Amino acid sequence: MWISCQEGLLPGRDFAEKLHNAETYGFDGVELDGGACDDDARRAERRSALLGSSVRATSICGGVHNRFLDVDPAERARARDSLRRQLSHAAELGVTDGPIFVPIFAGPNRMPDLRPFRSRWDLCRAVCVEALRQIDADAKETGVTALIEPLNRYEADFLNRLEQAQSMLQELPQPCHVRIMADFFHMHIEEARIPAAIEAAGPWIGHVHLADSTRREPGSGSIDFVAGFRALRRIGFGGAMAFECGLTGPREEVLPRSVAYLRRCLEEAGAA
Repeated sequence: MWISCQEGLLPGRDFAEKLHNAETYGFDGVELDGGACDDDARRAERRSALLGSSVRATSICGGVHNRFLDVDPAERARARDSLRRQLSHAAELGVTDGPIFVPIFAGPNRMPDLRPFRSRWDLCRAVCVEALRQIDADAKETGVTALIEPLNRYEADFLNRLEQAQSMLQELPQPCHVRIMADFFHMHIEEARIPAAIEAAGPWIGHVHLADSTRREPGSGSIDFVAGFRALRRIGFGGAMAFECGLTGPREEVLPRSVAYLRRCLEEAGAA
């Protein structure tokens, strides 16, 4: 398992310096900012810097118009186009795990409740499965995996748990080119037991986000990362786990300390 960090958390005057600091702090990879990847010059800067670094580009977060379940077809089309663009960027930059997307956040323009014909949840699920069919085709064309992220109930009222994502992905033609992005913070809220949820999702997990119960760096809260890493080891997960969190102090101090804490957790879990 690799430990990665979102580029926005890393200090540095430019992307090359961020990569240097990531390596110094003990990170194996970097999660790229999708907004930066959409800019031709900034994408070229990242491509050049990555060629000269041992730090790998593991994933892309951001830059996707997350309205795949919007009532407006134009918004749904815009969402698909934005994810297709990020898939292309991922292929160009040699991203290992893929770009991350959310079907829809809580907010306006949501699917209606059509009971007794269909509940809003059932309608969202049906539309999401069709969107996933399109995403799967786009991902297959680019040769990159897309990563669907369940969120906690306070940020999205559709798709909160790993098994909900898994059940939809299992309806797609196999082999499927969409996997689950499992976030420890969201799982801490939504899953009864994080290790059991991870083991049930098994090979459908393609990427992991790291944040403690405080939504700050691992080691700052109460999540049992050793138990979670043991579950990841049992399912044979060998991908990247990226910091997506706030920090309790200066980046230069907090990031290397948290990486060292996670290395100890991985060693204890037998997953180092």
